[in-house]
Amino acid sequence: MIRKASIMYVHKHAYEEYEKRHNELWPEMAAELKAHGAHHYSIFLDEKTGQLFAYVEIESEEKWERMAETDVCQRWWKYMAPLMKTNEDHSPVSLALKQVFYLN
Repeated sequence: MIRKASIMYVHKHAYEEYEKRHNELWPEMAAELKAHGAHHYSIFLDEKTGQLFAYVEIESEEKWERMAETDVCQRWWKYMAPLMKTNEDHSPVSLALKQVFYLN
């Protein structure tokens, strides 16, 4: 498995709605994430800054990158865009983090 971590940003007024939408994750979105090799996907919120820390384990980079091309992912990004900092294509502004330590 490949471990990936990233930082995203949710607007401070939208914390509760962001969490609510993820607690009610569309079944087709969950299925597509799993179909694209996602495992152990977690998102954590720093309530002081609105910074989100996302962690996911994936099977392959290529398979994971294809997730962004799916219809359900595109719809999810549009659905979440009012709550987050986003790019022009509605994808979340995201900063990939470099792993510097791992204890197995």
